[in-house]
Amino acid sequence: MIPASIPSPDPVWSQFSLGPLTIHTYALCLLAGIAAAAYVTDRRLRARGAAPGLALDVTMWAVPIGIVGARIYHVLTHLSDFTGPGVDPWAWVRIWEGGNALFGSLLGGAVGVWIGCRQSGLRFWSFADALAPGLLLAQAIGRLGNYVNQELFGLPTTLPWGLEIRPDAPMFPAGTPEGTLFHPLFLYEMIWNLVGVALLLTIERRVTRRAEALATPGPGLRWGRLFGLYLVWYGLGRSWLEAIRIDPTSDAPLGVPANIWTSGIAILLGIAIVVLQGRRHPEAEESVYVPGREPAEEVADGDDGAGAESTDAAGSESADGAGSESTVDAGSEPTAGANPSDVDSADSATGR
Repeated sequence: MIPASIPSPDPVWSQFSLGPLTIHTYALCLLAGIAAAAYVTDRRLRARGAAPGLALDVTMWAVPIGIVGARIYHVLTHLSDFTGPGVDPWAWVRIWEGGNALFGSLLGGAVGVWIGCRQSGLRFWSFADALAPGLLLAQAIGRLGNYVNQELFGLPTTLPWGLEIRPDAPMFPAGTPEGTLFHPLFLYEMIWNLVGVALLLTIERRVTRRAEALATPGPGLRWGRLFGLYLVWYGLGRSWLEAIRIDPTSDAPLGVPANIWTSGIAILLGIAIVVLQGRRHPEAEESVYVPGREPAEEVADGDDGAGAESTDAAGSESADGAGSESTVDAGSEPTAGANPSDVDSADSATGR
């Protein structure tokens, strides 16, 4: 028998004890999403020539700064919860009591990625493109935590997939009859994000094939353009989800929820990135590294190639000076420079 609603999870699922520690299921969902994003991003970076493990190095910067950004954004868009008579002035610090915003984590995480890329020698936009599909996957996994916490739901509905919310849940709307079902926004966003993963990968594959088929390979969806599409897709999804969301304490400038304003900004920013980066970089992206920041082994290989080139040239000159006429008469050309294969190997090793 098909259930007529999505049941409310048992409160015991929200947390459990491990010795003296209290583990929150929401935090585990976030960690699982972060791990999935790091794994996908690392595979994509390695496929483009990056050293293994760089995604984890950048993640170590992005996650803590992203958490700070998530908290700051939540506080700024829910000022009524943190200001006014009788409110603890330090309530905004207690992040463990809940209150984190994904848009804020994106802003803070972007700062962390920029720092991590500078430390690792990666191009910021190259990392952002590699991250985009994994980021949507992480957001989809993280929304399971919202289900366990009985949050992120929409207006009442009579649809058979309506979400049950316990009347004693903190987010249950006051004055709403017990047994009311709500739109499961956490589920809608999970589906939207997973569709986005498939869409980004499909578009990227097709555009890349067309770009590589040109006489002069074009940029495809590199130089940040795939990340721009991510912003457009996610912004569109959050726009309509926020329009039916119940969030009684969220600020609404000019009568429009703050997250809808931010979603619109994300869409415009994504379009701008796609257009402007396409104009700035009409060429193919040859390396994910900043010029001169390639791994040491690649630089060493390039030095070896240059040494081989000078050795070959010196050897050929001495052979010519010694009068190796028999070699020339036999049909071999005098070696007046580097061996072509040596030059090719040196070029490929240095990433040119």
